[in-house]
Order: sequence, then C-alpha cells, then structure tokens
Amino acid sequence: MILQALVNHYENLADMGKVAREGWYQAKVSYAIHLSKNGEITGIITLKDEEERGKKKVWIPKILIVPEMVTRSSGISSNFLCDNSKYMLGIDADGTNKRVIECFKACKEKHLQLLKNAAGEMARAIRKFFESWDPEHASECSAVKENWEDITDGSNLIFCMGLEYAQDDLEIKRLWDENYTTSDGKQSGICMVTGKREEISRIHKVIKGVPGAQSSGAALVSFNAPAFESYGKEQSYNAPVGKYAEFAYTTALNYLLSQREYTFQLGDSMVVFWAESGKTAYQKAFCLSIDPPIDNSEEIKGIFDHLKKHQPIQIDGIQLNMEQKFYILCLAPNAARLSVRFFYQNSFGNILSNIEKHYERMRVVKPSWENRDYLGIRDMLFETVNQKSKDKSPIPNMASMVLQSILSGARYPMSLYTDTLIRIRAEQGKVTWGRASIIKAVLIRNFNFEKGEAYMTLNDNSNETAYILGQLFSVLESIQMDANPGINTTIRDRYFNSACAAPASVFPILIKLKNSHIKKLERDKIGIKIHYERLITNLMGKLEKFPNRLSLEEQGMFDLGYYHQVQKKYEKREDK
Repeated sequence: MILQALVNHYENLADMGKVAREGWYQAKVSYAIHLSKNGEITGIITLKDEEERGKKKVWIPKILIVPEMVTRSSGISSNFLCDNSKYMLGIDADGTNKRVIECFKACKEKHLQLLKNAAGEMARAIRKFFESWDPEHASECSAVKENWEDITDGSNLIFCMGLEYAQDDLEIKRLWDENYTTSDGKQSGICMVTGKREEISRIHKVIKGVPGAQSSGAALVSFNAPAFESYGKEQSYNAPVGKYAEFAYTTALNYLLSQREYTFQLGDSMVVFWAESGKTAYQKAFCLSIDPPIDNSEEIKGIFDHLKKHQPIQIDGIQLNMEQKFYILCLAPNAARLSVRFFYQNSFGNILSNIEKHYERMRVVKPSWENRDYLGIRDMLFETVNQKSKDKSPIPNMASMVLQSILSGARYPMSLYTDTLIRIRAEQGKVTWGRASIIKAVLIRNFNFEKGEAYMTLNDNSNETAYILGQLFSVLESIQMDANPGINTTIRDRYFNSACAAPASVFPILIKLKNSHIKKLERDKIGIKIHYERLITNLMGKLEKFPNRLSLEEQGMFDLGYYHQVQKKYEKREDK
C-alpha cells in the first residue's frame, strides 16, 4: 500500500515536471570541474548559492539533475558524472591512499566504458581526462591545489566545459539512457508493486531528510541478514520490487521530505502527507488544520465552517475535492533503516471532519491572555512534557499514536491521558488550558462522557462528585489567597495531589484550615466572605461524603472542575 501510493505520486509529480525522470536524480552539487578539449583541468567553479536562513547567510549546493546515483554502504561503487573527490579526482583531504586510488579507478573504468563510442567534444574531453589524470600528482594542478580544502569536503563534483554541464550534453544523455534501460542479466521477477515482470532491484536507494537517521540516508526497504531471507532469496529478492517501482517510490518520498513547508516533526518521527492528485493545496489545508499557526486562526475557522455547512473550500484559488484520497506517512529513524510508525489513508473530507471533531472535543474556556483558538498537535503533546527540561520531546510512540487517533477519529491512547495527569501531579496541580482540553477530549472519546459538551465552561449544575471536589478545592485555595495576600505557597502546592487521589484523607484537614482562613478576612471583605460561604455551602450540599479513592477517570474530572472554578474566579475579576 505504501509503495503503491508513492509510485502513483511519483507519476503525478513527473507529469508536472517536479521530479527527475527514470534513470536520473536530483542531487546537491557544490563544484564543477572545468575541462579543456584535451581533458585538462582549467578551473574549479563553485555552484553554491547564498541564502538567508534566519539571521545567517549560508552557502548551499545547487540542485541539479544528474544520472541516477548508486547506493553505497562500505564497498566501492562509482556514480556517473557526479561524485565526490575520491572518485572523480582520486584525492581526499589528506591527499591520496590505496583505497582512494581504487575509488578513482572504479570511476575511471565506468566513464571509459560508457563513453567509449562517444564522438562528441564533451565526451572526448572526459575520456582524455580519465586517461591522463594521475591522483599522485593532483597537487601539481594549480586549480585543484587552490580549492583543495573545498572540493575534498565530501561534496559532489561534476564536469563542465564552458557553460555546459556534462550531464546536459545530448549525446551523453542518450548513451546514459540506453545503458540504464539495458538489462545486465540481473534477476527478474514479478514486481509486487506494479505486478509486471521486470528486473528486480537488489538494493534500494536511501531516503534522506528524516532527523535522527544517518545523514547519508536510510533505507525504507532493506534486508541483509539470513533471518530475513525466504527460501534462500537474499537482499531484497524476498520482497521483489522492480527497478522502476524502486526508483519511483524513493524519488517521490525524497521529494516529499524535501518539502519542509509540507512536513512536520512529531517527537522522533517525521510526518509527510500528500493528495493522490499531487496538488499542494491539499497539503497546505492539512498543515493549517493539524498544526495551526496563531496568525491563521480565521482561515482555519473558515475551513471548518465551510466543512460543516457542506460548502466548497478553496485554498490558493483551488477548490478542494472532499472525495480526494489523502495519505499520511509517519517515519522514524532506526539505525540505517526507517521504521514506519503508521500509514493512514482516507478521503480528504473525512480526515478534515475527524480533525474538526477533535478540536470540538478539546474546546474549553481559556484564559484571557491565551491567543490561540486551536491547540495544534505539537502544542498538545508539549503539555505532556516537563517544560523546564532541555529535551521537550514527547514519548515517541505516544506522539504518533495520538496523531493517528485524531486522523481516524479513534480513541486516544491512554498514555496521553495518564502522561497529562502525571505532569499535573509533578507540577503540584498546574492545570493549564492545554491540559484541561486534553482531559476533556479524552473523557468524551475514551470514557464515553456524554455530557462532556456541557463542560466547556464551569458547570454549576454538575452532580459529578469528582468534578465538585475539584471546584471545592479551588474555592478553598481562593479563600486562603484572599486571607493571606501575597502568599507564595498555597494548599495546592502541598495538598493537591493527595486531594485528587484520596479526598477523604485530605478534605477534612482543608475544611479546618478554611475556618481559620475565613476568620482572617477583614471587615471590609465581608462581601467576599459571604460569597465564599455560599459557594462552599452549595458545593458541600451536593456531596454525600468524601470518597476514599478516585479512579483515573474521576481524577481527570477533579482536575477539570478545579480548572473551571479557577477560570470562573478570574473571569469575575475581569468583569469587575
């Protein structure tokens, strides 16, 4: 399913001219070796462009279409027309050695073999270069000596003559295409992606752009141990993927990962997404919906309002088709390979609808200083971690499971709920807007809390014992704070965790403390005193007794009641 979807996406991208055709590759190239007609190096030309990234200006390599590059691990295997200095010149930062010479010989043999029948000026110059170049005397070439440090840093090099790159020469392009399509006697079979009989790809190209994976790239499909062999089929022959499908899916996935504006990192995972049609308007709408920026809240509201009313949704002048297939792929690093956290597909309308329902479950009264209207997936997961810690990454598996549950409309993973409660306990009852939103959403979806919609703000009509206890704790804390202005430590710091887990052991103590705090209220605060006494009388009248223990579900209700009562208190002060 994953490979088929990526192959289809490649074909759409190829039709739009966004990716290289079969046999070619988009590579980062830093320098060009300028050759004379006699194959002599006359100069080293930098191809890097200066770009602003944040407050800094950096030099980045140019993206060029070159012949398809090989996948290397530890062996020696040369690319054609584009490679590093070890292969193209037989040198590295320290000079040359036996292995580097072997790399150059492999490159020389490949170029002479492919260009042996070429008659063009460019091809003849490259042949003459390889026939005459001696890596042992590379330092004698002034152009190489002057740029030694730059060209030996591992960057890709190409050949050029004048303003023309070697890979753009028509004769060389024709020779490469003929060589690429010629079968070299490798194993053929039925491709499990296309269903056609063709040459099976033994080693798949690497995928780049997943943080935490090897910088040189990691494989999505890879087998290299006897335990993975089936009936003696080694490498990738036990899961046969044809040469075309292998090229197509790796090209499409690398392209998706290069679109930084349409990807996002979630914990240790990288999430990519695309529409079957290949139109970026769907990717933009998905980005806005799942991880909304603060300054685009009106645009997101417009999307969801149109969705509810079954009205057309337009992004960048393109009307979105709600029946359009949409794919989400979550990848995580795993040494030299990539692991798939999840792969989800559905119609774009259903995915948007599930996201909108998630935000509806998350709706809860927010503080006046809070500018966000929607709590995006990353901000939501941020609420489960220690915000004073250097590493603010959520638990890897939990992060991807939360995203999958939102997209599919399934139950949230319980680890989201428990981690939120644990973080509240660790911070002595700090129930933020985000944490209250998570609790409310999980109570509705996982615990079938049918009355959840009545709990967006303070519910004075609630008869839920745990919710009332949370309200009561907030009122008792407010009494203490008004009786002792400027107090640094309140009952929340000392008693919140115990009151939430075992109310019967703590609330009698808090009631006694309340009596002494009430007496401290001065005569000019008699109105406040009466207000608090009425609140406590009303809340205590709903309670038959203090329960010995509260379940996880009830602890969430306690936190929600506490949060709502605190917000009600500040809401009244703002009104005054």
